[in-house]
Amino acid sequence: MRSRTALAAVFLGLAAWGVLRAQKPFKEWPAIEYNRPGEEAFPLPNDYQTKHEWTRARLRYHDIYGYPDHCCRFYGPEFPGYWTMDFPRSDRHLLEGVRRLTRIDSRSVEQVVTLDGGDDIYNWPMLYGVEVGHWNLTDDEAKQLRDYLLRGGFFMCDDFHGDALFQNRDMIEPLNEWEVFTRSMNKVFPERPIEDIPDGDPIFHTLFDLQDRFQVPGSSNYWQYHVTFEKGETGKVPHWRCIRDDKGRVMVAICHNMDLGDGWENSDDPKYEEKWSSLAYRLGMNYFVYDLTH
Repeated sequence: MRSRTALAAVFLGLAAWGVLRAQKPFKEWPAIEYNRPGEEAFPLPNDYQTKHEWTRARLRYHDIYGYPDHCCRFYGPEFPGYWTMDFPRSDRHLLEGVRRLTRIDSRSVEQVVTLDGGDDIYNWPMLYGVEVGHWNLTDDEAKQLRDYLLRGGFFMCDDFHGDALFQNRDMIEPLNEWEVFTRSMNKVFPERPIEDIPDGDPIFHTLFDLQDRFQVPGSSNYWQYHVTFEKGETGKVPHWRCIRDDKGRVMVAICHNMDLGDGWENSDDPKYEEKWSSLAYRLGMNYFVYDLTH
């Protein structure tokens, strides 16, 4: 019995070592708004290397303008990809909010992950994607995202809007951001419908009761045009949508016609209304707690 126990301890130790070996280290990335080449990087929190129980990952993906393989006819070779919108300021602000508003033991910095066929993504059960109206998942990326979600992962996506059409070199017909989003999401789950989340769903009531919700606007669009919506008439109505697993659990939370990332990013800016940041934080906290408890 003693030898069997010792063998089990060795096995568990090797397994834990393997998991730690599979985790990629934290890395800073150039971004659209911050950490741009030649500029001073967004400051790191003092405790960014401290180990914690929970980390929110940010998805790095292929986009319709060619990033990262042959970027970029429209923005030049230094374009860092649409996945970096609001990064890393919104991430760092949000994670400080997780520490203040929940009992989740959160790391103070994000983890950038890529659907590269490796094991790293499976170390990070909470995944966030921004500007998914511009993503362009390859077949292999879609296959791995599907596998990640069916294993119990949770994907929250945000900051895409409306019905305005655009054209890029890979598309014969002009598309809008919802069509671009669903083109890739249908690769992930061709058999699962996208549905609106009803007001009474547990995801809106895990920590805060969010029966009354409203549009969280992008900061620059509001400051420039004094409106909360983007990209045409159908950008006026916010939608909280989802894809569920076989047990009815939300595994993809789709935040359409809103910009929660700007709500987190600008939470310390007096020009950005408190009610918008407050809702953005409360939605984030509910989604994270829901993921950990359902």
